[in-house]
Amino acid sequence: MNAKFVRACTLAELNAKGRLLVRGSHRPILVVVDQGRVYAFDNRCPHMGFPLDRGSVEDGILTCHWHHARFDLASGCTFDLWADDVPTCPVEVRGGEVWVKAEFGHSDAVAYWRQRLEVGMEHNLGLTIAKAVQGQLAAGVGPLEILRQAALFGAKNLGGWGVGMTVLTALGNLLESLPEEEVFLALVHGIRRLAADCDGAAPHRRRSAITSRPDHRTLKRWLRRWAAVRHDEAAERTILTAISDGAQPAALADLLLTAETDRVFADSGHSLDFINKAFECLDLVGWRHAAEFLPLVIGQIVAARGAEESTEWRQPTDLVALCERAAAELPTLFTLGRDRGPWMKHAELVQHLLGDDPSAIIVALETAISDGADFVDLGRSLSYAAALRIARFGTANEHGDWETAHHVFTYCNAVHQGLKRISSDPDLATGSAESVRAVLHGAMAIYLIRYLNVPPARLPGESDDRLKDLPSAVEEIRAALLDAFDRQHRVDKAADLVARHLTLGHPAESIYLAAHAPTERAWLQTADIATRLSRGDQLHEEA
Repeated sequence: MNAKFVRACTLAELNAKGRLLVRGSHRPILVVVDQGRVYAFDNRCPHMGFPLDRGSVEDGILTCHWHHARFDLASGCTFDLWADDVPTCPVEVRGGEVWVKAEFGHSDAVAYWRQRLEVGMEHNLGLTIAKAVQGQLAAGVGPLEILRQAALFGAKNLGGWGVGMTVLTALGNLLESLPEEEVFLALVHGIRRLAADCDGAAPHRRRSAITSRPDHRTLKRWLRRWAAVRHDEAAERTILTAISDGAQPAALADLLLTAETDRVFADSGHSLDFINKAFECLDLVGWRHAAEFLPLVIGQIVAARGAEESTEWRQPTDLVALCERAAAELPTLFTLGRDRGPWMKHAELVQHLLGDDPSAIIVALETAISDGADFVDLGRSLSYAAALRIARFGTANEHGDWETAHHVFTYCNAVHQGLKRISSDPDLATGSAESVRAVLHGAMAIYLIRYLNVPPARLPGESDDRLKDLPSAVEEIRAALLDAFDRQHRVDKAADLVARHLTLGHPAESIYLAAHAPTERAWLQTADIATRLSRGDQLHEEA
């Protein structure tokens, strides 16, 4: 900084008044004398900007009277973790005169705000988190680095993978597509959700890899065995062994998907979805952190309850038996179809997957494989069929039914993403037919929720020209969509706006707003306060 010292007052004036303000082109500076020593600070309380000159000084402590945050006069450090340290200014006494230098901030802003984000997450302090994110962004820290810091905090403090890590990862996937001004909101929303999960959680107890180096097939057998007998410690040491031996993402996906699909549609699809999100998180923060993140999904794999234990998968049709019989034929079917590609019958397969005869659905999948459909073809078709179940969801259904359709879709998407990872290694994919059992399970899950499309909801733009009456410019569609999100009973209107956006050829990324816009208004207000404080706004005076 190039700020110069400016004369504040005489020492006699300061001793007589105890405190005074220095005003100028800079923010107001509070000068305080206490026990013969002179101190200078930014006059804004770092918590929410209340003027500190309205506070009190006693025993070397400055107290803000708005929320009673307390600060050490000698350093500016706060005694209350929900408040930040108040920036100090250099001060000199020259021949009976007090001079101050209008320099605010911290000597190492990046290190300071990193530490504040850690404190905010440790104590689940929303405003502290928002200010720390804003502070790091202002200091030039990249959004992915901030996300990495938060995700590693979660990995260290959670007992297992949860919703907070999933939300943070989903928002991380959007960062490159978001306007710059919305990256801050996305990070704050995801990190606050993760901090809430960490609050009071028992951290995961870390294990270590075994010292031998088994091959991939052996590790796969071991992991399946430990999952089957619900031995989480052994399962975790097995995956850590694979990681320590340099297993690539494709191999790790094969290990986890194979063990996961030994149980049918485990935990209503959540278990596989969490595995997929852990992989996506590692894509964002770096696979060098695999040993810190992947153990978090092991506990759920081991403890998950499979659909084979539920009535609807056994009666009136034994869907589990259908899947098991088809799974036994998978190696033979893939051998038949190996040289018959490329396979292009995705739309046809989707229509079969949306049918009401489970045996016919299985036959359609078997036929597709023997005709040359590969892992990616199957996953793509499965995900699209699950998406159509959501698109055709009747709004007369209960909200819980919507969650059912949503969980089936996230499961099928996880299947697709997992099979894509495995197929990135052709040699590995050749011997990984077990992972495709997930396609069979996903297909039966899609079949089971067919009643949610009775009667099927109208697709946007179907049977009328309502889309033509909607806005056409991106910003106008965006504003109308946010307004629809803000009102009840606007599901059809929101869907029409999204369809309008896509049919006009606008970028798909810019319409995914609901995920990163904080759903609680208090969160948005907190983020706004952090932004205004970062700009130097006088919140108290403006109010």
